Amino acid sequence: MTRATTQKLPAGCCELGEGPHYDAGTDTAWWFDIVGGTLLEHRFGSAETIEHRLPRMASVVARIDDERQLLAMEDGLYLRTRSNGGLALLSPLEADNPATRSNDGRVHPSGNLWIGTMGRNAEWQAGAIYLFDGTTVTPLFRKVTIPNSICFSPDGRTAYFADTAVNTVWRVGVDVETGRPVGEPEVFLTEKDLPLGGHFDGSVTDADGNLWNAAWGSGTVSGYAPDGRPIRTFEIHAAQTSCPAFVGPRLDRLLVTTAWQGYDDAARACDPGAGFTYVIDGDFKGRADPDFRLSPETAQTT
Repeated sequence: MTRATTQKLPAGCCELGEGPHYDAGTDTAWWFDIVGGTLLEHRFGSAETIEHRLPRMASVVARIDDERQLLAMEDGLYLRTRSNGGLALLSPLEADNPATRSNDGRVHPSGNLWIGTMGRNAEWQAGAIYLFDGTTVTPLFRKVTIPNSICFSPDGRTAYFADTAVNTVWRVGVDVETGRPVGEPEVFLTEKDLPLGGHFDGSVTDADGNLWNAAWGSGTVSGYAPDGRPIRTFEIHAAQTSCPAFVGPRLDRLLVTTAWQGYDDAARACDPGAGFTYVIDGDFKGRADPDFRLSPETAQTT
């Protein structure tokens, strides 16, 4: 276990904290309480956290430009206007299936989005992983129970994803220009690779191509080299760690969301840090999330 300074952000307690994203231009972190229907905005300069109520559950936020964001919500992909919180539907996402919602996702270096869906009660193989290019939602992998760990190598040639229900992370070659798979997935990490147990949840890759995973149930974030070798493990003061994101002017810190979902009163008393959001000062070599690229046709109509 690597020791490092860990700070709890001055933000509300999330039932299901997820989907963190960092906007380097404004030194602002964004993340969700999925179950609570809230988008949280933390401004590091002023140490202020703002809560934006949403009309439905959401799980992924990505920067488009200084004025707009992409949101993955339970029934579709939406354009959000930052100045007033206005939402405009770009494309439905399993909108005809009320039993599912969006979950983990991330923008590929090409500017296209990978986005996962899952059953609202984690029904077996009810979800899928899709690619959204700003116009069309294309299925990539079906029969996924809890899609997580969606992230990409710095050169955009490799994609990673997990199914938390089977505790496995896969990798697959992808086209640099589009983010579409060009081969079959192969196993990258399995349960035996988790240093303190738990289940693979969200992940992010750093500038060296190392994958940093938040392990749900063990209160840890662990790094793995591109060949799968373990690098370091950091402990968080909450058992249900859910997803990391690099933050800070040098992208050398790691923000980690957590959750108290599924806890009764006794369990919450035993894990008082659950649901809060933390930042690890671990001297990371992070990299910025790519902006989502609107298609020319969509850009003209929004």
